[in-house]
Amino acid sequence: MLSSKFLKSALILITFGGIFFVYTIYNPSQHSFFIPCPFNYITGYHCPGCGSQRAIHQLLHLNVLRALSLNPFLVLSVPIIVYGLGLQIWNFIFETQFRFKLFYSKAFIYGYFGFALLYWFLRNLPYYPFNLLAPAE
Repeated sequence: MLSSKFLKSALILITFGGIFFVYTIYNPSQHSFFIPCPFNYITGYHCPGCGSQRAIHQLLHLNVLRALSLNPFLVLSVPIIVYGLGLQIWNFIFETQFRFKLFYSKAFIYGYFGFALLYWFLRNLPYYPFNLLAPAE
């Protein structure tokens, strides 16, 4: 009989594999089944995540400059996100207790979210160079 841990690991692999497959094959700017940003839809302003789906598609195709033009905040956050998620998955599969100490630093957490709020504000300014932070259409 298959163990519960094996089934959970397989489910994680299938889920992430499916997400990567969808974002690799389908361009969010060309298909309507991707969820648009509700904040942008209601207000017309860009949130810190606007352009992220298109940026992920571009990153999976190794178009880093295009991804940066869509959401530089996401692109610069990807190494931290991948490392943190990878560490959590590793801990789950191998029953270890490794920690990404940066995530437990108050200075990092406040700084990161403070930077996200600043980025949110600046990318909605219609003046150069701040208008370059808005997602390129």
